[in-house]
Amino acid sequence: MRTLFTPTIRLTTAGLIATAVAFGPARMGFGLFLPAFREEFALSTSMAGMIASSGFLAFLVALLASAWIGRRFGERVAVTTGAVAASIGFATVAAAGSSGILALGIALAGTSAGLCWAPFNDAAERVVPSEARATALSVVSTGTTFGVAAAAGLALAVTEGALDWRGAWIGFALSGLALAAIAQVGLPSSRGRKPTPEGSPDTRAAAGGLTRRAAIPLYGAALCFGITNAIFLSFAADRVVAAGGLPGLSDEVASVVIFLAYGMFGVLGLATGRIEARIGLAPLLCLIFTAAALSLMLIAVAPTSWIAVIAASGLHGAAIMMVSAVFSFWSVRLFPGRSTLGFTAALLCMAAGSVLGPALAGLLAAAQGPLPMFLAAATPPLATALWFGARLKRIQPSPS
Repeated sequence: MRTLFTPTIRLTTAGLIATAVAFGPARMGFGLFLPAFREEFALSTSMAGMIASSGFLAFLVALLASAWIGRRFGERVAVTTGAVAASIGFATVAAAGSSGILALGIALAGTSAGLCWAPFNDAAERVVPSEARATALSVVSTGTTFGVAAAAGLALAVTEGALDWRGAWIGFALSGLALAAIAQVGLPSSRGRKPTPEGSPDTRAAAGGLTRRAAIPLYGAALCFGITNAIFLSFAADRVVAAGGLPGLSDEVASVVIFLAYGMFGVLGLATGRIEARIGLAPLLCLIFTAAALSLMLIAVAPTSWIAVIAASGLHGAAIMMVSAVFSFWSVRLFPGRSTLGFTAALLCMAAGSVLGPALAGLLAAAQGPLPMFLAAATPPLATALWFGARLKRIQPSPS
């Protein structure tokens, strides 16, 4: 019985639930429930974009806060803060009577994604044996897929009239409270752990280490996948609907189908650590970025085919879950003792790509149309796959 409650199992379970809540309803919920929000609050496209941006901005700010809170007060406090913020944000959305209150709730919920993920890197270094860290961090990262699938299922129920959207968000709020309780058990206490003072030699050394040459491939991969992922999530559903939709489905359900497949196939991320141990980091990254490129190509050329749309969504879901796990354990290897700082830097690169990608893709789509845009968007991940295959083995750090 004791083996069921080892620190490693408690940590990975808490991490899986944390990313499920923070990157499921908190990160994807607004887009999934946008049809209901449009009807309830008479949202224009520009207003919807501003609300979505508020959640993204909150994520960026919370990323920076997470590193400071974790270093000052410990990982448990950072994750618990994120869980409470998610619950308050979800409840605010459920009770919203205006678009302004809705935006506030989305922003509060969005902070949880920045607070609840990166701290698990430092926590894993403290309680998980080195040989098990890649697998443990893969499980933590893949929690997203369960959260996305659950949120998509509820969004489908709302679309079909089986559930009121406010009831769904009350359920999300309860999940945030559950996460706060689980974090108290699953993450190690900061007792006996001395906070690192700002400006100390250790802090300056860690910050300097973030810019060393060995970290460049990590940041480049994060930037590229941020661009690729944001383009897929921003435009895939519109591409399907504009092309005529999926046979037998209303337009509103197309995005739900994409997110369901995205979440279901993302379960493959659980195996990331084992796959990397078997084939190596460079081949795995080649596979991940090739899958991302193929997902964009399929949406480009066959947006009304059930098989192509599900395959594209599944490939992209598996790719994002796997690459998230890779970024997590790669940061541990590159920045031992300060992996949350390194992981946060990688996530900031990914976030920058998420801002850059849709903006450029929107301009290209307006000028040339969606087909050339998606095919052009497939070029960076394909080029990245080739680059990693040719050069990464020479500079990647050895596994611990």
